[in-house]
Amino acid sequence: MQQSPTTRRLAAHLNRRARWRWPEIVFWLAIVSVIFAAPSRAAIINEVLIAGLFALSLDLILGLAGIVSLGHAAFFGLGAYAAAILASKGLADPTLGLVLGAAVAAVAGLATAPLLLRGADLTRLMVTLGVSLMLGELANRNGWLTGGADGLNFSIAPVLGLFPIGFTGQRNAALYSFAVLFILFAIARRLAQSPFGLALAAIRENRLRAGALGIDTSRRIIAIYVVAAAYAGAAGALLAQTTQIVSLDLFDFHRSADVMLMLIIGGAGYLYGGLIGAAAFIVLRDVISAATPEYWEFWIGLALVILVLAGRERIGEAPRRLIALFAPRAARRGVA
Repeated sequence: MQQSPTTRRLAAHLNRRARWRWPEIVFWLAIVSVIFAAPSRAAIINEVLIAGLFALSLDLILGLAGIVSLGHAAFFGLGAYAAAILASKGLADPTLGLVLGAAVAAVAGLATAPLLLRGADLTRLMVTLGVSLMLGELANRNGWLTGGADGLNFSIAPVLGLFPIGFTGQRNAALYSFAVLFILFAIARRLAQSPFGLALAAIRENRLRAGALGIDTSRRIIAIYVVAAAYAGAAGALLAQTTQIVSLDLFDFHRSADVMLMLIIGGAGYLYGGLIGAAAFIVLRDVISAATPEYWEFWIGLALVILVLAGRERIGEAPRRLIALFAPRAARRGVA
């Protein structure tokens, strides 16, 4: 069947968007370089990578489909506990735990996704938050399986039987988290630039209009919610495996709030925003808390207020305006 000119142009446009550009390649190579160049900081790099994957999972539903969630920690905690329980039962293979964590979170996402199809954003916020609170209480009540308030301590086997990722293998842990993040990011990137991703963008802009165009909005919302839940579960499994401890703190509201702040800092909708926001948030938190342990939350809050009021675009344009302002003067001085 011969394609129409419009179809061919659209296919060519999607193929061009799917190509990896050199700034992206430099971005990922820089992360690998930092892991090898600063082995003493491998623990915080690993934390940034896991937080970046968690933020990426939220960006899949918030940035691509416009679905707001305050209970994303539910899937993060489920993935962590699934991997931890599996390891505590003697099956300590990291890959198996990672797949199980993502699968359990995906099933939970599939079970709760229909709740998002009704009501507006405020309803979704309350529903997602309620799901997270319920799962946290279930983990607390079933101490025979989850350890209750004491949590679980366990050991994890080396990756591929060769690379330990415990406290004695922090650089290996960072490389393991990087590999998982890169693979899942590449999948998410391809997903966002596919016809499915374009349909999600239409739903984000106007769900009623998207439905009028023939897009099955309900199925696509459920599909991306399940994928995002699986990504969050994978992030939780990574955290559990690289720290070898889980606790009820994983289900707390602050987890969902922190990942939302990361997206606010980095920007939602283009996937890299979650990674950049996670790095900025964690580094800023560590630097400020080291300088003023009592008031670090105040300074982070102040930075967020400035970011929201001033606007990310205007802040990003400030360096270019300064260059444009001083460059002509420098050129005139050189001529003189």
